[in-house]
Amino acid sequence: MRKSKPKKRILLPDPKFHDIEVTRFVNNLMLQGKKSIAYSIFYDAIDMVGDVAGKEEYRVFYFLRCH
Repeated sequence: MRKSKPKKRILLPDPKFHDIEVTRFVNNLMLQGKKSIAYSIFYDAIDMVGDVAGKEEYRVFYFLRCH
């Protein structure tokens, strides 16, 4: 007899943008369970792109998300 299917885990949104897709990206970026370091890498990268583009960081994030 087969076991029952495992329950789906609910991902919590990230603390800055309140988006689940950011959490998924950070979970894939994370190495050896260092989630806080992965979040800092992601947020720093968004800040750098925003500085180059001359836009606010939440606009950069949503632009990258749409394309």
